[in-house]
Amino acid sequence: MEEKVLIIDFGSQYTQLIARRLRELNVFSEIHPCTNIPKPDIDCKAIILSGSPFSVNDGILPDIDLLPFRGKYPILGVCYGAQLLAKQNGGNVTASKIREYGRAKLKEVSGDVLFKDIELGSQVWMSHGDTIQTIPSNFKIIASTDTVNVAAFKIDGEPTYAIQFHPEVTHSIDGKTLLHNFIKEIAGLSQSWTPTHFIETTVSDLKEKLGDDHVLIGLSGGVDSSVAAILMKQAIGENLFGIFIDNGLLRKNEFEQVLHAYKNMGLNVVGVDAKKRFIDELKGISDPETKRKTIGRVFIEVFEEEAKKLKDVKWLVQGTIYPDVIESLSVKGPSATIKSHHNVGGLPEKMHLKIVEPLRMLFKDEVRSVGTALGMDPIILQRHPFPGPGLAIRILGDITEQKTAILQDADDIFISELKSQNLYDSVWQAGAIFLPIQSVGVMGDERTYEHVICLRAVTSVDGMTADFCHLPHDFLGHVANRIINEVKGINRVVYDISSKPPATIEWE
Repeated sequence: MEEKVLIIDFGSQYTQLIARRLRELNVFSEIHPCTNIPKPDIDCKAIILSGSPFSVNDGILPDIDLLPFRGKYPILGVCYGAQLLAKQNGGNVTASKIREYGRAKLKEVSGDVLFKDIELGSQVWMSHGDTIQTIPSNFKIIASTDTVNVAAFKIDGEPTYAIQFHPEVTHSIDGKTLLHNFIKEIAGLSQSWTPTHFIETTVSDLKEKLGDDHVLIGLSGGVDSSVAAILMKQAIGENLFGIFIDNGLLRKNEFEQVLHAYKNMGLNVVGVDAKKRFIDELKGISDPETKRKTIGRVFIEVFEEEAKKLKDVKWLVQGTIYPDVIESLSVKGPSATIKSHHNVGGLPEKMHLKIVEPLRMLFKDEVRSVGTALGMDPIILQRHPFPGPGLAIRILGDITEQKTAILQDADDIFISELKSQNLYDSVWQAGAIFLPIQSVGVMGDERTYEHVICLRAVTSVDGMTADFCHLPHDFLGHVANRIINEVKGINRVVYDISSKPPATIEWE
């Protein structure tokens, strides 16, 4: 039995952060949209109602009936969730004359257990256009700020709480303490959900589900597929078969290095050299979306051809992680396509395989924690995220073998220098981009007209937002000098200092 907290999502940009904070407290949590709330099962021990960009007075979101949950489960309403509880019980929620957004300080705090170890003056983060003006007689105010009288309340006679600020964001200094008080002191959860516990329960479940069946996995050298493979190996041993395809758009020497690492991890992996096939298919294609779709199509074709050489395979492993699951179940339905993702989508239908997704309930940082607990090779585990289409979306414009080779060499210098200067692990993701322009330069006594490389390095927690890395100027100068001197065809190097949003991490 896995104790869990059910998070009902009303569309807040912070909903995933609630889940992440609970996971950090060793509590398993699941997010479900308010448009499709499941019936809580026996493992559900508490419920959290998220914030929302909408108003409880707009009628945009369903007016869900919370009575079946009240009293039966500890409930914490956050922002919109607090306003919903108030309105449904006769309270008055109105639009604020001044939008309540940003830092505030707790002016009054009751002795309620929700605020245990939280002092007066503690900073909280407000983000709402509506505010609760009045509350029913059976509601008790347990916290206020200078501008918000009903900053938090409790319903008499039941473990139902609500707050108009966001404890999940780091700007709420004692937010994690408040969440701990809710899940430990009020809901009584054991806080036993750890990487080791996840491994033990997942391996046990996989053994029962898969039995002696043969299972196939497409490996990329990335963290997700690699951790999934090691987890599967613990469960089914030699019945796991891996395929690692070289699409010609990997980093320099990456195919050989990763394949060697897989062998050292005891994985049964076949390496497939399909470089020429991919480059030929991409010839003359400049549109980013067409590149992605072409790579995805060829990947499926190559993967399917290799898979047919194996017999009695019944399952396909996918490295789906929790943000992918949440996105497909959002309040507004699947998110609009910003860019196609390159994975093995389409293979199950074509090959009549059943899907197994051992990491589907984990965030990216949790995947790494599980990999560490599994004793995985740091060469794989600490790798920066790398796009499925590889260098194809870091070469702006059409793809050629010459451009690919130039970018591989420049990228290799950048990454190797990050590692040698002990900067690699402090960067979320880094790489070089081949720009579709040429610039004038002088090398020796000759005028040159050659290509431009852009360096990109960002810091992030999960890739949803990112800031550019403030790498030392001396370091950047050294890297640029090496690239210009050692990579033929490059005479200018620039550094990208844009953040996400408004930019994305990749250029295409």
